[in-house]
Amino acid sequence: MADSTARIVALRAAGTALVVELSEPVPRVLHWGADLGDLGDAGLAALGLTGEPAVLNNSIDIPRRFTVWPTEADGWSGTPAHHGHIAGTTAAPRLILTGTEVRGGSQATPGDQGGELVLRLGDSAAGLDVTVTYTMEPSGVLSVGTRLDRRADARPEPYDLTQVTTLLPLPRRAAEILDFTGKWSRERSPQRRPLGFGTYSREVRRGKPGLDSPYLVTVGVPGFGFRHGELWGMHIAWSGDQRYLVEQLPEGAGTHAAVLGGGELLRAGEVRLAPGESYTTPVCHFTWTDQGLDGLADRFHTLLRSRPQHPVRPRPVILNSWEAVYFDHDLDRLLGLAERAAEVGVERFVLDDGWFRGRRSDHAGLGDWTVDPVVWPEGLTPLVDHVRSLGMEFGLWVEPEMVNLDSDLAREHPDWVLGPAAGVGPAARHQHVLDLSNPGVWDYLLQALDALVDKYEIAYLKWDHNRELHEAVHGPGDRPVGHAQVPALYRLLDTLKERHPGLEIESCASGGGRVDLGILSRTDRVWASDCNDPVERQAIQRWTAQLLPPELIGAHVGPATSHTTARVSSDTFRLTTALFGHAGIEQDLTRCAPEELAHLTAWTALYRELRPLLHGGRTVRADLGTDANLLHGVVGHDGSHALYCWARVATSPEGQSGRVRLPGLAADTPYRVRVRTDLGLPSLNQTGGPAWFTAALEDWVTLPGSVLAVAGVPLPNLNPEQALLLEVRRAD
Repeated sequence: MADSTARIVALRAAGTALVVELSEPVPRVLHWGADLGDLGDAGLAALGLTGEPAVLNNSIDIPRRFTVWPTEADGWSGTPAHHGHIAGTTAAPRLILTGTEVRGGSQATPGDQGGELVLRLGDSAAGLDVTVTYTMEPSGVLSVGTRLDRRADARPEPYDLTQVTTLLPLPRRAAEILDFTGKWSRERSPQRRPLGFGTYSREVRRGKPGLDSPYLVTVGVPGFGFRHGELWGMHIAWSGDQRYLVEQLPEGAGTHAAVLGGGELLRAGEVRLAPGESYTTPVCHFTWTDQGLDGLADRFHTLLRSRPQHPVRPRPVILNSWEAVYFDHDLDRLLGLAERAAEVGVERFVLDDGWFRGRRSDHAGLGDWTVDPVVWPEGLTPLVDHVRSLGMEFGLWVEPEMVNLDSDLAREHPDWVLGPAAGVGPAARHQHVLDLSNPGVWDYLLQALDALVDKYEIAYLKWDHNRELHEAVHGPGDRPVGHAQVPALYRLLDTLKERHPGLEIESCASGGGRVDLGILSRTDRVWASDCNDPVERQAIQRWTAQLLPPELIGAHVGPATSHTTARVSSDTFRLTTALFGHAGIEQDLTRCAPEELAHLTAWTALYRELRPLLHGGRTVRADLGTDANLLHGVVGHDGSHALYCWARVATSPEGQSGRVRLPGLAADTPYRVRVRTDLGLPSLNQTGGPAWFTAALEDWVTLPGSVLAVAGVPLPNLNPEQALLLEVRRAD
């Protein structure tokens, strides 16, 4: 027992823990979830003792242990940690522990500020060494990455790696799954289901996470909500094909009930490891919380904000030209648009699609990344200089990974277009994909983008990716290159940023089709959706924020009639919705009436006033029991300041809201509350009141935290597609 105790490692931070017993031949996971505290030798010994399951009837004759690298050698009949073969042989992995390293504390109890556990495993038959690294971040997010190395003295035939899956255990009470689906302009739509026996698997075969991305798979105690419930979640930080799974076998997983995991989805023949070669998995980020979906989101937001490359300067108000002019690039019109943008308070002007050679529609030009001399005889300089003279930064739209067959690039280098030797398949949006793993392609793109950024001192690139990858093969024998596209993209982004340290890049992919922590480790925000309809945006932004803090989520206000849905909405509703993110404008300001321009000016001023709170506080969302009303907001980490959005997106049977709790406030603290009317008042479905609301329209109203956060307050009854802002400050 003493020997077992000495070989137990606990990684702990922010109320969560991973406990691993360094047993042989493969270590086993004793616990992942709530922090068990500093157990000491006796407590760790007890955890190890109670980690032994029963030996079942009609089963293997030893206890089934759930190891860090589960395979059939452990009696594990579920999805293995990895599978592969050497020319159809050596297909039964049998790994043993060869080394251990603990960083950040002592081996027994590293403490409660995180740490790192590195496990080295070996399979002599396959000539394979596996290094698994568990990093407990101070936020409580557990980041797991793996490297597989083929030994230099291994058999000369390549090891065909067919899948690597990172798995962690779940208890019996984790019995309800939440993940996401979606389509263009309706990204990150939540879906729930009970966890049954078998494998629930979501596979992404789009060459990017896609609009249908599972995004963040969460398993919890049934009935969990934003403010309550125990949850276990996982996100794959990878910008290519993925596989998420939740799996429950009748015999369980050791003393655990089920497993949660995932990794890159590998196509046949993508990773063939010759002696001396290696494969590194994407990092999988696991989280546990007993504070509901808001608690889980808070862990991810804390993780992202702690990154050294996280944006620290205020997120500038953007105007993007797409819905203002589309492909109609007329210099005088754009100069006028820039002037109007500066007048309403825009801080960054972005020229969207249509500026490069031959680009009069989406049928041609992709790949020819030089300024069109017909439309722009003096280059972009007149527009860029004018934008800067107005005090704004200049940004530019690009889609480097794509090519139109009607382009000089495709005509000169048809061999650069991704596709089988028999010929490319159907176009999507009239475009195909370039093989970024081809050094010639990569060098050409770097040179073209570097020249543009350098010549025009571009501050910001809107980096788009408008089609999925199908038949991602290329070259002799139609070699698969879907995997290779992703690290090539990452190298391109990294190199461009190394050359231009102040450059910011947005990840856009038909809207929100490439939103993951892999791309965000080298970009500065995402475009959440091409849809600026505020009804759709309320839901899209709500669920995008399950992973990302608001300052990384592009949220733009569009014209009254939505570009994607044709819904007509009030400017108050549109402006209020777009406030909760990295704010921008997506419309032709030269056609706006003076009243609308005044509202936009008030909105940019309000955004700048509240920007420190919106981009530094905790995201909170209320559980209302209905989707007709939404209450969400941001609360400062010191609790002194909060902003809430009360929105109605549809009618509902009830006539009164009842008492609604404002999430994130302290019950023992007095507060002052007021309605912000800067953006105008919403349309109300009532003749008056509630009384406190009427008073808060005129001035601050002081209310105790016990009323606001525990009892709740009645909120005004809004007409559909309306929203209002409530500001709360601590009463000192």
